[in-house]
Amino acid sequence: MVILILNKIGINIIIIIRNKKKIKRLKKKALITGITGQDGSYLAELLLNKGYEVHGIIRRSSSFNTQRIDHIYDNKNLYLYYGDMTDSLSLDSIIQKVKPDELYNLSAQSHVHVSFKIPEYTGDVDALGTLKLIESIRRHVPKCKIYNATTSELYGKVQEIPQTEKTPFYPRSPYGVAKLYSFWICKNYRESYNMFISNGILFNHESERRGETFVTRKITIALSKINKALKDNKKFEILKLGNLDAKRDWGYAPDYVEGMWMILQHDKPDDFILSTNETHSIKEFINESIKYTDINIKWVGKNENEYAIDKNTNKVIIEIDPKYYRPSEVDILIGDYSKVKNELKWEPTVKFKELVKIMMENDKNIYDN
Repeated sequence: MVILILNKIGINIIIIIRNKKKIKRLKKKALITGITGQDGSYLAELLLNKGYEVHGIIRRSSSFNTQRIDHIYDNKNLYLYYGDMTDSLSLDSIIQKVKPDELYNLSAQSHVHVSFKIPEYTGDVDALGTLKLIESIRRHVPKCKIYNATTSELYGKVQEIPQTEKTPFYPRSPYGVAKLYSFWICKNYRESYNMFISNGILFNHESERRGETFVTRKITIALSKINKALKDNKKFEILKLGNLDAKRDWGYAPDYVEGMWMILQHDKPDDFILSTNETHSIKEFINESIKYTDINIKWVGKNENEYAIDKNTNKVIIEIDPKYYRPSEVDILIGDYSKVKNELKWEPTVKFKELVKIMMENDKNIYDN
């Protein structure tokens, strides 16, 4: 080792090395699964801004699926790899190559309604995919800190209101059940192998980057299109939805990825709820969204026969379609974020009304011009 060289040159080398350590710290390396998703894209931005070297896994597709990270694609500290949560060989190869300091497992088949249509695939990705990932970390980089994304869908048929980290789980969908396995296998590895693995139980978090088939974005896009069509006296597609009375705790995705990072900076691994402590129905989300349009809405009927018209034109703009009902419904979710507030000083900065405003202004700008 150079430290054993006693000549003048050796001493000078030692001084140079020490000075370099003082001047420039080595970058932390983070690996993100699901980097092209809503959360992954915001998290990549956050970590790059914090000086991280960011590595991301992309699922190979015949079409480009990197739209959410196109604006950071050329960043010199961003590295992308093809991989899949169902393929342990690709995950193992990437982990051996990157040797991350922090791993953020955000990849999932996360659409609840879709999970009833493809339950086996949902289990492969969300449950066993997590196992493949953390087992590879255990073998190759056991000191790596792991953040595992779970969900408020763990609570399903809620056993208490609001839900806390101590509330019993009762998932009501293949997605929720798969994430329950993911939660417990991470907790098991944490306790069995003394690994730094934390579960984030994130309640619904939305943004202008939300996928277009998720109900919040489906609403903001459809209302923006309908608003434009009504002004231009053109035809439009009626917005078709399922249970309007389902209540959710909706927050803003950039707030939540900040929470993910804070969870991994904690001095010990643990499980934390991120939420807003508020709950609102889907109908409330619609009524708040309408405020940013010229539509004058009126609700007619009840249950499956309920629909909404624009009073200015008397045209139907929203209908209930039973095909969007879940086989087993989750009626209400509302999280208590007291633990993460007390221990990590995290709080949501954007709540319901501001969230709706952000999403509507974005989609009106896209579809109303």
